[in-house]
Amino acid sequence: MRINKVFAAMAAGIICMAGFTGVVGVTGCGKAQEEKTELTILAAASLTDVCNEMKTAYEAEHGNIILTFSYGGSGALQAQIEEGAPADIFISAAEKQMSALKEEGLMDDASVVKLLENKVVLIVPKDSMAGITSFEDVTSDKVAMIGLGEPGSVPVGQYSEEIFENLGILEQAKAKANYGSDVRTVLSWVETGSVDCGVVYATDAYTSDLVAIVCEAPAGSCKQVLYPAGIVKASKNAKAAKEFMEYLQSDKAMELFEKYGFSKAE
Repeated sequence: MRINKVFAAMAAGIICMAGFTGVVGVTGCGKAQEEKTELTILAAASLTDVCNEMKTAYEAEHGNIILTFSYGGSGALQAQIEEGAPADIFISAAEKQMSALKEEGLMDDASVVKLLENKVVLIVPKDSMAGITSFEDVTSDKVAMIGLGEPGSVPVGQYSEEIFENLGILEQAKAKANYGSDVRTVLSWVETGSVDCGVVYATDAYTSDLVAIVCEAPAGSCKQVLYPAGIVKASKNAKAAKEFMEYLQSDKAMELFEKYGFSKAE
């Protein structure tokens, strides 16, 4: 009789374990940890602060999703996708990089949207006494060195060159330029006074108490600063990626973007 009870208990245990085949973790019969899906999102460096907050909010609402953000210059992120690095979603700080990936067949074209808009601004250290008041001042003795994004891979650097070229002072600006690998590097140089001024996005300037905005780029001096987003065609988590893309375009997400100075792309 006792043997029958032992076999019954063992059988019940086997049935209980069999019910959890394929589940990541088991905390007891009838209690299982749901398998989590990790989404890898390559995002422009200027999105660092807002996306870090978004990660916390989204994961709290979606217990089975882990968001892993990788930040950098949009050109460098584009290169990662081209080289086959794991990625589910790409958010670029300019259309150039997204367009190139679409032409190469590396993006899910139907998923790509114009997500956000930003502004380009000239900033100085908060305690600057140089008297810099405009982009044109780069040609004067007020500026010995200006921080710019590397134009080959950093969108804000491309916008900067476009602005200076339209103002007719590109060569003078380049002669005084120190180039950073992303917009946050340029911001840090201005914060520490390593350069007299720098060109960044308005949203980056708003994150720092150590810089002051001198002015926005003159009207018509550069293209509209748009941030496109889309799903990488090689994504292994297409369903979860689509759901996150829908969230990025939601009113809730847009409220968060606006909190950090972005606006909805028109």
